[in-house]
Amino acid sequence: MNILVLGSTGRVGSAVVSNALRDNHQVTAFARNPKKIEINDENLTITQGNVLNKADIAQAMHGMDIVISALNTDGTTTLSESMPLIIEAMENEGIQRIITVGTAGILQSRTSPEILRYQSSESKRKSTRAAEDHHKAYDILKESTLDWTIVCPTYLPDGEKIGEYRIERDFLPENGAKISVPDTAEFTYSQITSRDYIKSRVGIAY
Repeated sequence: MNILVLGSTGRVGSAVVSNALRDNHQVTAFARNPKKIEINDENLTITQGNVLNKADIAQAMHGMDIVISALNTDGTTTLSESMPLIIEAMENEGIQRIITVGTAGILQSRTSPEILRYQSSESKRKSTRAAEDHHKAYDILKESTLDWTIVCPTYLPDGEKIGEYRIERDFLPENGAKISVPDTAEFTYSQITSRDYIKSRVGIAY
């Protein structure tokens, strides 16, 4: 497959790139600062660009089969501002499948299922800014015609790849406290061949 990875220099994004290259896919890593990408592989194309630039995103989408976004919020509104541009470029190119990495904050609360975790007493975070931006991006994806999946990890230490973890649609697995970056990346990447969680959020934790 031709896979476009947005947020390719981040912890999860760079691990997704490595996983896809391991399986001999053609990978385009989209990055503001390509020098941060330290992988050399004949199947890797590095494209410099800004996700908030419509022309950059449109150009990066050419010839892609699938999009994986591991963009984070950077303490700003990058996610929600870039999502309409990403969706439009995908629709123009006829690309149907997008897998994004969100946050457990945008899963449903177990204690108050009618609201999201970050809006409930379940969330321990003092600031809700990142979750709010993820929430906006989720709402925008929901309105699209794309086959989207949002992988929603809880606390995300670098850690080891264990290869065993729990997943649950729309909720964080009960008492889930953490999930490592390598396991999150592995599950995110595995969704390129899965139809199990189309148009769904997936909670992931040990």
